Amino acid sequence: MLSRPEIRILNTAAELFQAAASEFATLASQAVQSNGRFTVALSGGSTPKSLYALLASGSIPNIPWEKIFFFFGDERFVPPDHPDSNYRMAREAGLFSKVPEGNVFRVHAEDKDANDAARAYDQALRKFFGLQSGEFPRFDLVLLGLGPDGHTASLFPGTAALNEQRSLVVANWVDKFQTYRLTLTLPVLNGAACVMFLVSGADKANIVREVLENENANLPSQQARPADGRLLWLLDRAAGSGLSHIGTEFTV
Repeated sequence: MLSRPEIRILNTAAELFQAAASEFATLASQAVQSNGRFTVALSGGSTPKSLYALLASGSIPNIPWEKIFFFFGDERFVPPDHPDSNYRMAREAGLFSKVPEGNVFRVHAEDKDANDAARAYDQALRKFFGLQSGEFPRFDLVLLGLGPDGHTASLFPGTAALNEQRSLVVANWVDKFQTYRLTLTLPVLNGAACVMFLVSGADKANIVREVLENENANLPSQQARPADGRLLWLLDRAAGSGLSHIGTEFTV
């Protein structure tokens, strides 16, 4: 049964980041207690960068850093020192300074062939999670953002990756950018124990309303719904201002 979204609206962006960090800490403690580790697929973009910086600041207590393993939900097809690199963004936010070096699994997007880079990351995930043929990993947390066209990770409307049902990672050609993006596939996102969307800003209000209230919109972000896990949308008031039911904090 697909998860129904939990929607929480916080008054400000700062409160949004604080709520997300608290959720992160709680989920980490629970996962480590149950499984001895906490596996996270990170998102790119400005909103998660603020979350990563808050987590790295040390102000959130009781995070079991040595048991946390970081992966990437998607990556730009650029080297790790490129300004557009999601890996570089998370590193510069200080997030990776908190965990052992071997706990960070970046996408080797400096490879000359995007498909080779995707296959290599696919194999890295299969090895880490000990997967058999046909199995998908179960991340403890997948962090996602929301693009103005309704894309999430690097699953853009009308792209081939939306139909992928076997691979864990693909090189997805995005025509409007004339480049590949490396992304986890929907079966991986939907196998997670928790998928958490973070959305901030008034410029996202219209697409938030479309995703959460128009069942016929057929947007990629609407297809990120865990089959056996939580689906949590954290919004600040500006991002949630277009929704029909507005409160400081609510669940539907």
